[in-house]
Amino acid sequence: MQTQNIISDEEVINSGLPKSQPHMVVEIVEYVPDSLVSRTVIKQSEGGVTATSFDEGEKLCEKTTESDTYVQIIDGKATVTINNIDRELSLGEGIVIPAATLHCFKAEEKFKMITTVIASVHQV
Repeated sequence: MQTQNIISDEEVINSGLPKSQPHMVVEIVEYVPDSLVSRTVIKQSEGGVTATSFDEGEKLCEKTTESDTYVQIIDGKATVTINNIDRELSLGEGIVIPAATLHCFKAEEKFKMITTVIASVHQV
């Protein structure tokens, strides 16, 4: 059984990307062998934007969020499972994951994604 390495930007920095500075979206986060890497782009009490990379064979499952989450694939191809239904997403495709819904991300090949979560007024 493969051990999952999750590397969070909070281990490195506690802030998002520099403001008012251009960047290449696909370069926000790098691939690391046998790992899932996450970097905060923007984090506020109302939600946030995160870039995540998955090496081939990695997965993040049995996850729920309190808010709807928008996911967009920015490199590669991913399998996103929502309520036990698999969806194949390719470069440029996105999907809304409903709040409080069990979901899973699987990397048959390496991929990168941007997730956007905006809390409702009731959650802030």
